[in-house]
Amino acid sequence: MNRPFLVAQISDLHLKAGQRLTYGVVDTLGALRRAVDHLNASYPRPDIVVISGDLVDFGRADEYAVLHPELARLQMPCYLVPGNHDNRQHLLDAFGDHRYLPASADGPLDWVVDDYPVRLIGLDSTIPDAHGGQLLDSQLQWLDEQLALQPNVPTLLILHHPPFISGIGHMDREPFVNAAALEKIIARHPQVERLLCGHLHRPMQRRFGGSVSCVCPGTSHQIVLDLQEAAPAHFNLEPAGYLLHRWDEQQGLVSHNGVFGDYPGPYPFYDAHGLID
Repeated sequence: MNRPFLVAQISDLHLKAGQRLTYGVVDTLGALRRAVDHLNASYPRPDIVVISGDLVDFGRADEYAVLHPELARLQMPCYLVPGNHDNRQHLLDAFGDHRYLPASADGPLDWVVDDYPVRLIGLDSTIPDAHGGQLLDSQLQWLDEQLALQPNVPTLLILHHPPFISGIGHMDREPFVNAAALEKIIARHPQVERLLCGHLHRPMQRRFGGSVSCVCPGTSHQIVLDLQEAAPAHFNLEPAGYLLHRWDEQQGLVSHNGVFGDYPGPYPFYDAHGLID
């Protein structure tokens, strides 16, 4: 490929069935449709889309039945990992056409895709029926082995739970259980360019094992930026967003924060006389 490779990341769709509003307030279906339209109309268009968990709101089969045709509207391949709101079996039942996914929901839904200039590794960080995240010892061993197979290929890890404390009180009460063990593995594999996460519904970044853990905003609602230990579980309707990761073999990976929706502009900085005064 003689041009940059573009990876769009969206997260925390929280889709419901029956035209229901999430938490009685948020039109998550409408938000997802706007996100898909935006990505399809982008120029240059992203080469792929990765979705970092909480695909639906309660993990129900009818919610995935709504989600599948909406994601099928994307004019590029998309890759999914589950979040704490998802159900592994119902996800697999609905997305059997996503061949990269495991055939069985007997364990975590981890996967690898080697089809692009950057390697993709999806990690299922969910703990069934819990809010927080972890990777099992078996998953950590598998990840270490997978990374050792392709030490010279730039790699993106996609997982739902960020492996760090955010400072937002209610989100930190059930943290990533074994983040230190994951960080040791990442430190051994410098080809890991990013850990692409969701869950926190806000853009944020942290150094992690010599790489960067990068959190995507939600496609609809955002968690309130409240850095108090006693921060309550509140959300708001700040502009919905996404991340756009640009890989260039010479320049490396650059991650951009974008927003969905229409805003005034664009306006020029210059006219015929120079910088506009």
